[in-house]
Amino acid sequence: MTLLTRWDPFRELNVLQDRMNRLFQDYAPRGEQELTAGNFVPPVDIYEDEQSVTLKVEVPGLDPKDVDVRVENNTLTIKGERKFEKEEKEENFHRIERRYGSFVRSFTLPNTVDTDNVKADYENGVLNIQLAKRAEAKPKQIKVNIGQKTIEAKGTGKAA
Repeated sequence: MTLLTRWDPFRELNVLQDRMNRLFQDYAPRGEQELTAGNFVPPVDIYEDEQSVTLKVEVPGLDPKDVDVRVENNTLTIKGERKFEKEEKEENFHRIERRYGSFVRSFTLPNTVDTDNVKADYENGVLNIQLAKRAEAKPKQIKVNIGQKTIEAKGTGKAA
């Protein structure tokens, strides 16, 4: 008597995936490297008003000396590193959730930004970068005379 078995390609893929997962788990790094694994990518808030573009970068626990802010070719680049705090005494960590390591964030700047007028401040774990706008990019208010009345038009300097 012959028994037919139906071939299931998804079952074969699941078996292969399980074998690959076991293979990589066997060769995973141990010790401090395991504790510091993971990419540290600080969150950034970006907002704009009439005078400037502002970035607020959350980097708590980062030494300001370990931060590099540059503007090149209309690109703002923020580099830094949060170092793992290694104690001399032996610690038995139960959980490591904070991310460590180096990071790079780059942002293309609009043409309205004056790249020669950039300020960066660090306070309470927040890096505040303020990029001033060029004078020609700031809105102007122009009075428009119509007959005997004067009205004000807000905008980019063009009359209505």
